[in-house]
Amino acid sequence: MTILDSSVDPSAPSYAANRAALLERLAELDAALDQARAGGGEKYVTRHHARGKLLPRERIELLVDADSPFLELSPVAAYGSDFPVGASVVTGIGVVEGVECLIVANDPTVRGGAVNPWSLAKTRRAGEIALTNRLPMVNLVESAGADLPTQAEIFIPGGRVFRDLTRLSAAGIPTVSVVFGNATAGGAYVPGMSDHVIMIRDRSQVYLAGPPLVKMATGEITDDESLGGAAMHAGTSGLADYLAADERDGIRLARQCVRRLNWRKQGPSPRTVAPQPPKYDPEELLGITSADLKVPFDPREVLARILDGSDFDEFKPAYGDALVTGWGELHGYPVGVLANARGVLFSAEAQKAAQFIQLANASDTPLIFLQNTTGYMVGTEYEQRGIIKHGALMINAVSNSTVPHLTVNLGASYGAGNYGMCGRAYEPRFLFTWPNAKSAVMGPAQLAGVLSIVARQAAAARGRDYDEESDAAMRMMVEQQIESQSGALFLSGRLYDDGVIDPRDTRTVLGLCLSAIHNGPVKGADGYGIFRM
Repeated sequence: MTILDSSVDPSAPSYAANRAALLERLAELDAALDQARAGGGEKYVTRHHARGKLLPRERIELLVDADSPFLELSPVAAYGSDFPVGASVVTGIGVVEGVECLIVANDPTVRGGAVNPWSLAKTRRAGEIALTNRLPMVNLVESAGADLPTQAEIFIPGGRVFRDLTRLSAAGIPTVSVVFGNATAGGAYVPGMSDHVIMIRDRSQVYLAGPPLVKMATGEITDDESLGGAAMHAGTSGLADYLAADERDGIRLARQCVRRLNWRKQGPSPRTVAPQPPKYDPEELLGITSADLKVPFDPREVLARILDGSDFDEFKPAYGDALVTGWGELHGYPVGVLANARGVLFSAEAQKAAQFIQLANASDTPLIFLQNTTGYMVGTEYEQRGIIKHGALMINAVSNSTVPHLTVNLGASYGAGNYGMCGRAYEPRFLFTWPNAKSAVMGPAQLAGVLSIVARQAAAARGRDYDEESDAAMRMMVEQQIESQSGALFLSGRLYDDGVIDPRDTRTVLGLCLSAIHNGPVKGADGYGIFRM
């Protein structure tokens, strides 16, 4: 065993400054989460409760096993957009009758649970997680259908939600739907394409077109219950497999369905049944990451607070030391770790990473990427030494690795370093962000400076004087724009990660994800294509 040492000094001024900056970001995160949990606001929440109906998170709480965790995904989706934070749907992973399930719950207090572009993207990401990690899916349905003013953005891509449900079923991954209220138009296909369907007597209404549209289309005069009521679907159309007395009974029946799935995980069990907690206090994670992202920090201090027993066997510690690689366990699951130590990636770091990724695939070991990178090194010397081909070597290895990847952005994630460290485009099973983190093509000052240089060169080529005052205004505007668009909440609002998390929860979140991914097989790659040496 190699137990990590820690040199963190909670009494140091730098620690206090880092902690204060991160607590400020956490306060912003808490405010955004409060907006999401508030749903459509007090007026609509009160009206919903007055009708004897439960809120989406109340339904989830009754569905999952008592005292079990629920890992909410993309909770601040739509942040910074024209739509309410949370995007009118709650998604996450919870344990139902001992089975880890992907749960999707519409929030009818937000525009009747109507599907907008962000809720569509959030629901599709949930389906992707269920398929990739072999998680049964439970849909808690109550939606008015498409948000009509944005139908042009959601109608065509929205069909993928129904396609994905059928693909889950075809892959042997069960789907369960509980309909609590309206499931109209395209929304009717959610229960229609689910393996198990539960409806609530006198509450559920499932139809392709409601009575007004039926009258307009055919002239027929009908009513909600005859057209799509729960009793009709249970006794006449056969769409409902179970008829529940009320919402709580519907949730009971959903738990019953999951209990009868005879579900078994296909991945290996944790190697350590009762793992040792880290030797160091996770509270100290708040003071480790630098308030100034240009100031590096030692990722071993993070590993010492998330790995079992703070035990970490480092690989090639003296070679390519701007990237820390090595082996450990997290909640009993063996993992390989790649963590940026000094931001910039050189040729040695890229070559080291590629070898390490191959070793992880050879031993079927999941990989954790801890991002804090400004990208690959630039300049004449490094280009001549082959930084492009060595960076491509690392990106090739990441791209073709088939063991599960888990990524956490701890600080900076800029340029192609984001790619090499398994950013969203490289399809990690899960990607989370600390609230202080940023991600962009490059830092705000660098990007503004590049634009300034290009503009100066263009003016010189035309023989014109350069307006320094306009240049200063342009640089300030660009820096402010990139600063706002590279922040954690902005990017999470656009679903470029699966959530912004409190650093102190990192070990728990990664442990839940590792358990979830082991529902499916964990198998390394057989080949990587051509490595340009």
